[in-house]
Amino acid sequence: MLYSLLRTVFFSMDAESAHHLGMEGMKIAQRLGLIHLLAYKVPDKPRSVMGIDFPNPVGLAAGLDKNGDYIDALAALGFGFLEIGTITPRPQPGNPKPRLFRIPQANAIINRMGFNNDGVDKLIENVKRAKYRGILGINIGKNFDTPIENAAGDYLTCLRKVYPHASYVTVNISSPNTKNLRQLQQSSELEALLDALKNEQGKLAQTHGKHVPLALKIAPDLETEQILEIADLLLKYRIEGVVATNTTLSREGVAGLPHGEEAGGLSGAPVRLKSTSVVKQLSLALGGKIPIIGVGGIMSGLDAKEKILAGASLVQFYSGFIYRGPELVREACEEI
Repeated sequence: MLYSLLRTVFFSMDAESAHHLGMEGMKIAQRLGLIHLLAYKVPDKPRSVMGIDFPNPVGLAAGLDKNGDYIDALAALGFGFLEIGTITPRPQPGNPKPRLFRIPQANAIINRMGFNNDGVDKLIENVKRAKYRGILGINIGKNFDTPIENAAGDYLTCLRKVYPHASYVTVNISSPNTKNLRQLQQSSELEALLDALKNEQGKLAQTHGKHVPLALKIAPDLETEQILEIADLLLKYRIEGVVATNTTLSREGVAGLPHGEEAGGLSGAPVRLKSTSVVKQLSLALGGKIPIIGVGGIMSGLDAKEKILAGASLVQFYSGFIYRGPELVREACEEI
């Protein structure tokens, strides 16, 4: 009820301004011991995935907390795990504003943020400052001005820096808002990137005395042949997880609606079926050897269950959290 009232206020504002105001308000509520007014009791549903023991299978997707500014407040809402980022080696402002658009008629969001973040070093400072000791994924990317042929260097820089602080690391090669980034999903380029990351992971495991799993985040707009090629490479390089999926370039479900033709990635309800289809195809191709984190269009507990039935081991959401609030965490956990 409280979130419904707050949402009415926030939805009357510019989307990005509302995001910052809402997150700062949540942070203040947590510090004042009032976050329980927003949180719901979430059942314990432990499961082991990627060698990690999760208290429940419902997580927050990357993008909501890019810099790790709100870790403790988000953790108080019952998520089984949090994923922060996408982070890049150097700070960058992202694309010009406005760059975030709600489409409430379709329970959708379009964003063209462009990996706006304060840089990996600032994120690490925030992680160190947080009191949260639960499961923390860190999502890494490349700077917008790094040539695509040098992208691996950016990913390796981020991996080295976040490795000691992450429960797992997600390699984001699927945002549509960084020029040529999705090119890294092509077989030859992906193979070179995974080879470099896996070699570095082995060295870091020895240096730090712990193994931090790697997950690859892919797009929902892939053809079946591309999905099968990616699955083969995930198996070949023993990548520990795959996040399916990122936002879509399709405008199915929002065409003709206000803001429906804005450039950027579409998330929320319209991407649900595309995302679930990718999860199903990956699940068949991987044969249970690599776990899938299902994300995309989860707006209800039944949507979360759909991802699990399609072959996912864990789920995440972002747009669903904007539209439904913390109640969705409990609802998704109860349905799974």
